[in-house]
Amino acid sequence: MNVMSITVTDRGRTLADRLPYARSHGDLAQTVRSHWGQMEGFVLFVAVGAAVRIVGPLLADKSSDPAVVCVDEAGRFAVAVAGGHLGGANDLCRQVADTLGSIAVITTATDATATVALDQMTDLRATGDIAEVTTAMLNGRYPEIVNPRGWPLPPGLVAGGGPERIVVSDEASVDTDSSAAFGSSAAFGSSAPTVLVRPPSLVLGVGASSGAPAKDLALLIERSLAAANLAIESVGEIATVDLKVNEPALVALGLPIRTWAAEQLAKVSVPNPSGVVQAAVGTPSVAEAAALLAAGSDGELLVNKQSSATATVAIARRARPRGHLALVGLGPGSGSHRTPAASAAVRNASVVIGYGPYVDQCRDLLTSSHELIRSPIGEEEDRARRALALAARGRRVAMVCSGDAGIFAMASVTLALARDPICDIDFDVDVVPGVPAAQACAALLGSPLGHDHAVISLSDLRTPWTTIEARLEAAASSDLVVALYNPRSLGRTWQLDAARTILRQSRSGATPVGVVSDAGRPNETVVITTLEDLDVELVGMTTCVIVGSTATQVIAARMVTPR
Repeated sequence: MNVMSITVTDRGRTLADRLPYARSHGDLAQTVRSHWGQMEGFVLFVAVGAAVRIVGPLLADKSSDPAVVCVDEAGRFAVAVAGGHLGGANDLCRQVADTLGSIAVITTATDATATVALDQMTDLRATGDIAEVTTAMLNGRYPEIVNPRGWPLPPGLVAGGGPERIVVSDEASVDTDSSAAFGSSAAFGSSAPTVLVRPPSLVLGVGASSGAPAKDLALLIERSLAAANLAIESVGEIATVDLKVNEPALVALGLPIRTWAAEQLAKVSVPNPSGVVQAAVGTPSVAEAAALLAAGSDGELLVNKQSSATATVAIARRARPRGHLALVGLGPGSGSHRTPAASAAVRNASVVIGYGPYVDQCRDLLTSSHELIRSPIGEEEDRARRALALAARGRRVAMVCSGDAGIFAMASVTLALARDPICDIDFDVDVVPGVPAAQACAALLGSPLGHDHAVISLSDLRTPWTTIEARLEAAASSDLVVALYNPRSLGRTWQLDAARTILRQSRSGATPVGVVSDAGRPNETVVITTLEDLDVELVGMTTCVIVGSTATQVIAARMVTPR
């Protein structure tokens, strides 16, 4: 998002320097006017009343206005002023608040009451009488939901008997005035307030000659959809052979492209195989086979191969969404250490699953639209299997961890249980990085990781102690700074002392040691001691212990390992 922070006081400028946006200092009104239409968002360090007087005359339409957020002089509040949903001001407000440690003030009714925002549903495009239907829901009057194919909707979207309607369809023309007439070719229209929701249920299988004109392919797609009364807004992705992933005509469509090797496509039974295509590409079908593969085992081919001089198109319908699993690192504790990508992954999920305290760690991101699954400690594999199963059924799942999901956390457990290779899974998997505990603790201590270092877990629940012991010995003999994860718990009380004994073989008792517990949380503690004086009673499961090398020093009460 292209955002500018604008300040008028030195204190405001100090706050703005902490934000990752372009900055301007001075004449706020003139700067806003001169950059209006160029920026996607503004963060104004000024009173809300002043901001309203400045941006009011510039506002035109909520579908095109930029996001405007105000921050007070003390940085206590971040207030979404204009462009809440469509302009992205609510999300920008949360990002600013997370970074500055402020309170996000969002007055959009759906956000304030945890009501599903029809114009912000993940992967679902809504048009029509959004304001009227939303008002009815805010008043406790739930609309009739017409969803004959059972496309999954946000859990907070409750069907009722009100006169308002929500119609879910991938057909180009829908009769929304009568459930009985649903699916007819009557023009869209209704006497009752109605929202038409387009699910991303359609897949375009595409084959194209090298250098095929983009206009020709676009016209073929348009005609094929129109002939079958299918809505272009419901096209979710392009499917093709891997040789065509960078074909300009396909890229120009601006949709996600999924590919398969020719030998994978050749295994699919299609109604219109071609010997010519077989000879040229190595598979008797590209368009039909790719569309069917992308639609999944329960999909159906709606439009057989349609051809032009340079391209072929087939259309399939998915019975459910393509699932998505995000393995999300939330950082060590504080929302200020959480990345915008992690926040977005949680907000965009329909299911959030994780160890209970980690789900609570992101509670500020959760609404009534989220299904929450809190899992007890020690059930990592069961948690991973459940997340994989939900994504395989078409859900958008966020598996949340503290720190970084790929460091002693759920990413490796989950991916190890997934089928190999990942591309054969009928859902997408993303690993969203977070600030690791070692880095967060090191920052509180000073700079103990300023040179080569090792990160070792002392938990022998999954790794034999003999292996951990060998790794400690190698790190000690190599004179590496060592960050110890999982150093001690109620059931594992001797491992930290054993690790200290090993490290003492290669470095003195005066070696600096940092002990940080609950980094970024209200009960955070930071202690700098020595290897000899380390008090193991200070250490628990939420502690990271950093043992310096022979070069590590304590300078101005900070641990420093020179480069």
